[in-house]
Amino acid sequence: MLNYSAREVRDQFIKGERTAVSISHFYLDRISQFDPQIKAFLTVFNEKILEQAEQLDKKRALNQPLGKLAGIPIAIKDNILIKGEIATCGSKFLTNFRAPYNSTVVELLLKEDALLIGSTNLDEFGMGSSTENSALQMTYNPWNLKCTPGGSSGGSAAAVAGRFCPFALGTDTGGSVRQPASFCGIVGFKPTYGRVSRYGVVAYGSSLDQVGTFATNVNDAALMMEVLGQHCTKDSTSIPQGPEDYLSTFKNSIAGKKIGVPWKFLQTLTEEPRQAFEKAIDVIKSLGAEIIEVDLSILESSLAVYYIIANAEASTNLARFDGIRYGQRSKSAETLDQVYDFSKEEGFGQEVKRRIMLGTFVLSSGYQDAFYRKAQRVRTLIIKSYKDAFSKCDLIATPVSPSAAFEIGAIKDPLQMYLEDIYTIGINLAGLPAVSIPNCLTKDGKPMGLQLIGAQKHDRDVLQAASVIEKVLPFQYAIPSFVNHEVKHDS
Repeated sequence: MLNYSAREVRDQFIKGERTAVSISHFYLDRISQFDPQIKAFLTVFNEKILEQAEQLDKKRALNQPLGKLAGIPIAIKDNILIKGEIATCGSKFLTNFRAPYNSTVVELLLKEDALLIGSTNLDEFGMGSSTENSALQMTYNPWNLKCTPGGSSGGSAAAVAGRFCPFALGTDTGGSVRQPASFCGIVGFKPTYGRVSRYGVVAYGSSLDQVGTFATNVNDAALMMEVLGQHCTKDSTSIPQGPEDYLSTFKNSIAGKKIGVPWKFLQTLTEEPRQAFEKAIDVIKSLGAEIIEVDLSILESSLAVYYIIANAEASTNLARFDGIRYGQRSKSAETLDQVYDFSKEEGFGQEVKRRIMLGTFVLSSGYQDAFYRKAQRVRTLIIKSYKDAFSKCDLIATPVSPSAAFEIGAIKDPLQMYLEDIYTIGINLAGLPAVSIPNCLTKDGKPMGLQLIGAQKHDRDVLQAASVIEKVLPFQYAIPSFVNHEVKHDS
């Protein structure tokens, strides 16, 4: 089962070739053997998944209708609520917070008979690009245990790359699904803003956050979008649009498509990432697509705009964590003011404090016009630049990240770390769909991804093109050598 796609796992279950219990045991055994070194999971739902699996096996035995995700184990980033389970958000602050309800995405998964296998590690509250900011543990890249898996959804990416589950959910505020997918050699898809419900997802940047999918191939990601892409009345930003068919409408060609490339914006790419990207563009040309240049020079301002808006929203969203209703309360506090101050001081990590302080500053009296409102105006210009580009092309192609996975501890300067998201954050500011697909391996054996971007609500077009392109790129569903063998006691 190591090389099976999510759809193949599902089909084996539906045909009766495997039981849901045996499928669960297979992945639980892999987690038991390899995750002590990778540390993708914060919690593994050993008992819960086997209970779900037993009920699903009974359902199949009774010839009852089975869902689109029947028998597929799925990992959930630990900022997405699962009723009755601890949701830490990778923070010491929430180690005692047990979710009182299911998020919409979890409800949709369960409705389609998915099996929940565990919750995964992340940068605290989603703030980071390496998962080094988790307050609970370090996660390692299955391709190279000295390297980061990316972030903030590094645990979910490592879980799928390590073949601990065929699917995982993450959240993407500025690249937090696509960048770790690139670092871990898997597919990461961020839908159009509002296409997937955020109800039950702990908020970081409310105008930027979006739930995304990790999978080993594009068609699996499309299957997940058929399930998650639905209107939710509990989310005021949810697009009033019903589910779409993806897989049945996919074409096997991108001939005649116009693919835009913002070459001027990519001038700073170093030699190996540039060569990898240029080779991918040559592959796209060979498939009959036309490559045209588009002007996205405005994205040079995207980093500053993003970190003003995201931090402003974070300072507002995280104000609720005060030691009163949510999270750990300081034991040394003697007054109400001390409860507020000491709980946050003891509960939040350094990066979270930094972003809250920056966000509070740009929203403060006398600075809101100079920073926050100006950033919003530039955001409008970024949206317009993308619209102008899509009037000339069908999709846009860029690298996912300026580099492959870097070693843990190698980047100490926060500004340098922020630059890791330079090719992904503009997409969140504009609310666009984008996918990272494995492109190639570097000379030292690290994966690098290719990013395809579409216009708003053109999620299906993005995935359709990606499903064609991924089949001819040099990276062909490779598995890290560290985890590239079956567990001996596979049942």
